[in-house]
Amino acid sequence: MALANVGWKVVGVTSGLVAARLSRKILTTTWTKTKGGEPPRNPAAPGTTWPKALSWAVASGAGVAVARLIAVRGAAKAWEKTTGKLPPGLEEVGA
Repeated sequence: MALANVGWKVVGVTSGLVAARLSRKILTTTWTKTKGGEPPRNPAAPGTTWPKALSWAVASGAGVAVARLIAVRGAAKAWEKTTGKLPPGLEEVGA
């Protein structure tokens, strides 16, 4: 059982990291095309306007979170299909 826990942690973390990196690239490209410039590299820097900093924080936070959720749920579905069981630590819950 311990091996399954380690295996799922590796799969879950890896899929989440890949999704986060990919979504960040997509968000940066989308921001550049729609806003006409690069997103702020450091939104907390005093030279970054509040509207620009807040919109990047919301867009990147939501985008990365959704991408990670999709990736981890997909990985869990693949895990279940492969092993016949839900990944360790995940269980069906009522809606």
